[in-house]
Amino acid sequence: MHDLLTQIWAMLTDRVSGPLDFRFLLQPVVAAILGIRAGIRDAHLGRPAYGWRFVTGEGDRRDLLRDGWQDIARLYVAAVAMDVVYELFVFRWIYPIQSLVVAAVLAVPSYFLIRGLANRLTRRWSTGGPDGATDIEDDAEADRD
Repeated sequence: MHDLLTQIWAMLTDRVSGPLDFRFLLQPVVAAILGIRAGIRDAHLGRPAYGWRFVTGEGDRRDLLRDGWQDIARLYVAAVAMDVVYELFVFRWIYPIQSLVVAAVLAVPSYFLIRGLANRLTRRWSTGGPDGATDIEDDAEADRD
C-alpha cells in the first residue's frame, strides 16, 4: 500500500514540470476570470460574498453549489481533459482519479476565493469605502419606494 501511495504522490508532483506544464497557470487564470465575473454579478445583485453565504447558511447551500458549479463546469471538464492528454503523453495510460484531483485542486479553490474577493472589491468601489451602502442597494431601495 505504501508503495502505491508513494507512486501516486510521485506522479502527481511530477506534473508540475515537463510537457504541458502551462496548464498549471492556465487553469487557475481561467478560474479567476470566471470568479471575477461571478463576484461582480453577486455584488450587483446585492449578495454577500459567495463563501460567506455558504458558511453562514444564507440561502440554500444546494442552490449555492449549483450556481458555483454552473460557472466552473466547463473549466473543470477542460482541466480534466488537459490532464488526460498529459497522462496519455507522459504515462501512456489514463489515471482518472488523478485527473479529477488535479483539476479540482487547480480550478476550484481559485474560483471560489476570487469570486468572494471580486464581490467585496466591487462593493467597496461602488460605495467609496467599506462602511456605506452600495449604489446598487440604494437603487433597489429607490425601486421599492
